[in-house]
Amino acid sequence: MSDSQDLILEMVRKYHREKEQQRRFVPGETLVMPSGADLNEDDRVALVEAALNLRIASGPSALALERELGRRLQRRKVHLTNSGSSANLLALTALTQPEIGDDRLRPGDEIVTVAAGFPTTVNPILQNQMVPVFVDVELGTYNTTAERVAEAIGPRTRGIMIAHALGNPFPAAEVAQLAEEHGLFFVEDNCDGVDARYGDRLTGTFGHFSTVSFYPAHHMTMGEGGCVTTDRPRLARIVESLRDWGRDCWCEPGACDTCGKRYIQQFGDLPYGYDHKYTFSHVGYNLKTTDLQAALGLSQIQRLPEFGAARSRNWKRLREGLDGLPGLLLPEPTPNSEPNWFGFIITVTPDAPFDRDEIVAHLEDRRIGTRMLFAGNLTRQPAYQDRPYRVSGSLTNSDAITERTFWIGVFPGLTDEMIDYMITTIQTFITSRHPRPTT
Repeated sequence: MSDSQDLILEMVRKYHREKEQQRRFVPGETLVMPSGADLNEDDRVALVEAALNLRIASGPSALALERELGRRLQRRKVHLTNSGSSANLLALTALTQPEIGDDRLRPGDEIVTVAAGFPTTVNPILQNQMVPVFVDVELGTYNTTAERVAEAIGPRTRGIMIAHALGNPFPAAEVAQLAEEHGLFFVEDNCDGVDARYGDRLTGTFGHFSTVSFYPAHHMTMGEGGCVTTDRPRLARIVESLRDWGRDCWCEPGACDTCGKRYIQQFGDLPYGYDHKYTFSHVGYNLKTTDLQAALGLSQIQRLPEFGAARSRNWKRLREGLDGLPGLLLPEPTPNSEPNWFGFIITVTPDAPFDRDEIVAHLEDRRIGTRMLFAGNLTRQPAYQDRPYRVSGSLTNSDAITERTFWIGVFPGLTDEMIDYMITTIQTFITSRHPRPTT
């Protein structure tokens, strides 16, 4: 590192500290965000250092982050992508490819999924001309059950693709067992659940594939980004090709002729010896990330334990502060799990003397950010009105989520003062609607 670069990076650290000193919380004026990135001076330096080195495409930082993610997430193969949504698309699309053989997924196959969630857990099913089979969830945990998944499996069912709800694990071991018993593929959307545990295992280690998002709202961030993970090298190779334009070559960025056969192979109807770097074995995409993003990811991943502890602490503070308030159903961990909470989810009970819109408006007016549980019941969203799908059982709870559920933040950037302000604001609202009887 040159003297001038050392000086620039030291100035970046000074700049960061000055900016942090200017931050202060004013209740009712400062926005209490429901989610966001927690970025420190090391993160700022990592980005600037990568920029100074002009590492603008995928390169050494991306490769280093893939290796570190494999170690942290306990998966053999990790491929970075430009988003968690792209990771979901790659994972399911990989299972449709000819290399899978007769078991590969095909148009018209059914994939069991959850009705109340984020669209891009479901969209790859439709984008691959398959049929989502929607199941309901439990209020309180906001996850489905193994029993509901089992009831949804029919003669055309070929896979399961479910997300861990707001960092609270679904019963992944039982769902994985169902998949094995029925010969189904299992894609575990772990975008909201990094570092959570079900039983004695990390979430994201149960499926044929698992996916992660590094959007700023998530447990660590690259700004934009995600990854696909698997323990199956053959599946990982398909993902890599689909992510990298569909090319057959597996050279790392900047490398050539790693296999030693660049000009001495026969593919399709191409001339013998056609350049392997420009031979395409899949109809793919370009869904790679950049080294700028990966440099930030390498800095952020060191803080995953710190982030998880802060989320747990904030969630517990909210849970204790709001416990017992009438009209609110508070969240519960899935049995046999250790969540890594993404948010604090609340459902207004049917007998409450107020509705969700009223309490949300009360919070938003006081600069406390809120969010819905993503799309609610996806079957009620405009995008899915004319799409093929099947519903297993009722979606009563998914409808309740659509009409009565919201969540507030627990991310590490929230201070105790902010958490206490959220608690007091909700308590004040509830008290105003449930006045104490006079004697």
